Amino acid sequence: MLEAVNLQLKLDKAEYKPRLRALQRHLHNLQRACREEQVGTVVVFEGWDAAGKGSSIRKLTERLEPRAFSLHATRAPRTHESHMPWMWRFWVHLPSWGKIGIFDRSWYGRVLVERVEGTTAPEQCERAYATIRGFERMLADDRFEIVKLFLHISKEEQRQRLEQIEADPLTAWMVEEEDWRHHEQYDEYRTAIELMLEHTETEWAPWTVVEATNRHWCRVKVLSTIARQMEVGLRSRGIDPPAPPKSKGK
Repeated sequence: MLEAVNLQLKLDKAEYKPRLRALQRHLHNLQRACREEQVGTVVVFEGWDAAGKGSSIRKLTERLEPRAFSLHATRAPRTHESHMPWMWRFWVHLPSWGKIGIFDRSWYGRVLVERVEGTTAPEQCERAYATIRGFERMLADDRFEIVKLFLHISKEEQRQRLEQIEADPLTAWMVEEEDWRHHEQYDEYRTAIELMLEHTETEWAPWTVVEATNRHWCRVKVLSTIARQMEVGLRSRGIDPPAPPKSKGK
């Protein structure tokens, strides 16, 4: 599946800037409309280390109303969380109706890093697919639109980015030993990702694989995918979404 993705897609800077500005304005307008109509949005960012999740989230949130979105960066469960049902720590960070909840990594860690690293039993990972589908079905049935994004880059591109980040004294702290270990496990992770996409692709919560080699292309696709799903959410409730603003040049 991932092998068929064209990672050479790109967008030049002259086209990128006006399209990004127009998308940011449109998302701001959609955010206001969804808040008025009590349509919630859950945005899930998954992807390779160094694929650009953080920078894409920054571009997404730059023009949003800060009181109407939340951002949750998922890390390994803390001690008190490990004594709760595994989905509990995500439940408590869901947004209220009308708001946007952004997850920088998510419940999919159960079938990705926990699966590859062997920290969760294989049978629990297998059961997690059904749990995830049911969880997302429940959200979709209860006024939420779900946007799931996987940012995809090649192993060579990932290596170059990790080296570049590590070479800069201001960003070197961002690369840890486990990032390089995950890089060496690229093929194992790709297998887990393929299984994840196969088992959790649903009508109510589809995946969008984002070609992330070119950062301009990646950010525009991320924002346009989220905007399109928010429009779907409004239309499904009989509401005409705000018209997207036209891109303006420099």
